[in-house]
Amino acid sequence: PLQVCLQVNVDGGLTKSGVSPDELPALAQAVAALPRLQLRGLMCIPDPQEDAEAMRAVFLRARALYDALRAHGLPLDTLSMGMSGDLEAAIAAGSTMVRVGTAIFGGRSSV
Repeated sequence: PLQVCLQVNVDGGLTKSGVSPDELPALAQAVAALPRLQLRGLMCIPDPQEDAEAMRAVFLRARALYDALRAHGLPLDTLSMGMSGDLEAAIAAGSTMVRVGTAIFGGRSSV
C-alpha cells in the first residue's frame, strides 16, 4: 500500500492547504479504511509565529490531533512538522519528521 500522511491546516492559515482540524477525524477514518493506502500520520506547515513559544503552541495543537487519532485506534507513527526555521519548536512538541531542505540546499530561487 501507498503510505500517506494527511496535511492538517492546524492554524487556519489562509495561504495553507490541508484538512481542518474539525474534519480530520472523519477523513482519517475514511483514508485508513482504504485498502491501497496506509495512513502513517499527519503533517502540517503552519504560518510562522512571532516567537518559538508561539510556534510550539501551534505544533502542540497538531500533536493533540495526532494523539486523539491514536487514542481512537489508528496506528499512526508519523507526525511531520517543522522546517529549517522552526524545527526546534516542532521537535519540542513531538515531531517525528522535520523537513530541512532550506538548511541543506538554501532558499528557493525566484526563477
